Amino acid sequence: MSHDSYMHRARPGAAGAPIFFVFHGTGGDENQFFDFGGHLLPEATVISPRGDISEHGAARFFRRKAEGVYDCEDLARATNRMSEFVAANREFYKAGPVIGLGFSNGANILASMLIHKPGLFEAAVLMHPLIPFEPKERTEKVCGRVLITAGERDLIASVELTQSLADYFRQSGDEVELEWHPGGHEIRAVEIDAAKRFLARYGS
Repeated sequence: MSHDSYMHRARPGAAGAPIFFVFHGTGGDENQFFDFGGHLLPEATVISPRGDISEHGAARFFRRKAEGVYDCEDLARATNRMSEFVAANREFYKAGPVIGLGFSNGANILASMLIHKPGLFEAAVLMHPLIPFEPKERTEKVCGRVLITAGERDLIASVELTQSLADYFRQSGDEVELEWHPGGHEIRAVEIDAAKRFLARYGS
């Protein structure tokens, strides 16, 4: 898999510095979190891929059959393809720790990689993820750091599913933080502040 197999934006950082992958939500693109990623980790290499699936013109990372109903075969395809893209870019840029951040659909592809490709990411920020299936138990005990941010009135990613995902990562040995706000499926300032604190150790 080539380091440019996905359409993406890239900002090279110093060799050995972290590489920071940012994943957009449905209908977003490689521009949605690119500058945000550079602001969060100014010294890192920042990579922002565009999802390779179009849903009525809206870019996504994998197909779904309806709201909250995934095409699990396509999710497996996307997880494998994106994992190879991440590994290829880590090698291409001679990077240090691999860090991820995703919102909504972007959080889902990132969470799927954390579940199925343990050890690929050292740390990840999942903003409003929705994983409506029972994740498989990890066979490899590789510990990472996970921040999940969510809305208490999110009609897309429910409190119950969010909590169960956090519990899964904890039971898998990860260090997990949860940040809630009282709203719905939108990013609020408390989430951005939580992400800054969580990622501070990977900064300059």
